[in-house]
Amino acid sequence: MSKSRLLVLGTRNRKKVVELAELLEQRGFRLQTLADYSNAVDVEETGDTFAVNAGLKATQQAQQLGVWVLGEDSGLSVQALGGAPGVLSARYAGPQATDQANNHRLLQELGETPLEQRSAHYTCHIALADPQGVVRLRSEEYCRGRIRFAPAGDAGFGYDPLFELVEYHRTFGELGRSIKSVLSHRSRALRIITPRLITLVH
Repeated sequence: MSKSRLLVLGTRNRKKVVELAELLEQRGFRLQTLADYSNAVDVEETGDTFAVNAGLKATQQAQQLGVWVLGEDSGLSVQALGGAPGVLSARYAGPQATDQANNHRLLQELGETPLEQRSAHYTCHIALADPQGVVRLRSEEYCRGRIRFAPAGDAGFGYDPLFELVEYHRTFGELGRSIKSVLSHRSRALRIITPRLITLVH
């Protein structure tokens, strides 16, 4: 059996870790997170795009830890809100916002906006940095849907209970992890770069 490839997921979001781990462990990667490193740095997400923030997470942690780091930044953009919450998705309701608080604010902002005008999409940008802190791979993918008037389902995290995949007539909260692992923005972005990940990380 070949030696597993060490890859550090540059996030402290445990729910993201679970989702990424399911997609990568089956391809032979040995995964660690920032929780495994006492010297990991706190990266400020100062970028105005998902690409910039993902790059910051990957390069700064890789330089600090001396390992391959996968940086990921993702969020929800709602057409009727001019693309908000966008890069502020995780802190839409404030710096320490919970998923519930963010969902509540989103519904408040949309108000009585008709369903046909509640189009939205998730974006995921992934950046892979080598142990010297140089970005070697990037990928960005999307998942399109719309925002419900009320949450449905308790699977997933973030805005998943409000985000409906129109063709399924279900939210990610209702569809569950197995289907999300195929259709989500995160899984799509990972699938694109996985073949090159396998050749680069060793």
